[in-house]
Amino acid sequence: MKVPLPEVFLTIPLAHRALHDVTDGRPENSRAAIRAAIDAGYGIEIDVQQSADAQAMVFHDDTLDRLADGSGPVRAQTAGQLSRLRLRGGDEAIPDLPEVLDLVAGRVPLLIEIKDQDGAMGPDIGPLEEAVAAALKGYTGPVAVMSFNPHSVRRMAALCPDLPRGLVTDGYDPAHWELPVAICERLRGIPDYDAAECSFISHNMHDLTRQRVTELKASGASILCWTVKSPQDEALAREVAQNITFEQYRAALPA
Repeated sequence: MKVPLPEVFLTIPLAHRALHDVTDGRPENSRAAIRAAIDAGYGIEIDVQQSADAQAMVFHDDTLDRLADGSGPVRAQTAGQLSRLRLRGGDEAIPDLPEVLDLVAGRVPLLIEIKDQDGAMGPDIGPLEEAVAAALKGYTGPVAVMSFNPHSVRRMAALCPDLPRGLVTDGYDPAHWELPVAICERLRGIPDYDAAECSFISHNMHDLTRQRVTELKASGASILCWTVKSPQDEALAREVAQNITFEQYRAALPA
């Protein structure tokens, strides 16, 4: 069953990895960035990765090196260990999804990207999706889930059939992806939209004129996009997309 994306996801701009700015002590996906987005009235996009003990941690990269005072794969450390690792550019550690849900508490729309755990957008997934579903049980605020990996979205359809679901999509230039060419070619056509019972996509803003995006929009799909970094880019993106995920500036809020 396709669950429509609530209207609030199409009207309030979504702060990419929350309203982050390390020059102000707000790292990506941090509590500080989440609080700042809420205070500013923005929706929030966050990422979740899997810990060694199959918990959903709010963190973008597969490895710790860029964003935290640690190194190696996120999946090599337990939730307890990760919760003690300081985020670079701030004074706090990596949060888990239940804590972030308690922090947001339905005050703004929350878009959760489930990061690919297979490594090649394949079917070797499951524990992270189950952790996300468990965390979302009883959450009553506006929330939706998405992933680049269609298997992940299909698993969420089974686990949380009443939750809006979408695919994160791209033009999949093999030069920019550590994926086999055949997989890039397949995913480029967004073939899993209906099978995963999606109601929206979040597409690369530089590829929004792709015919498949036009077709999906005409068929009733909601079109979000990533990642807008200036008012000029926002104006271009909004010629196709109904809403944006943004960073590096403050998007205008609806009047």
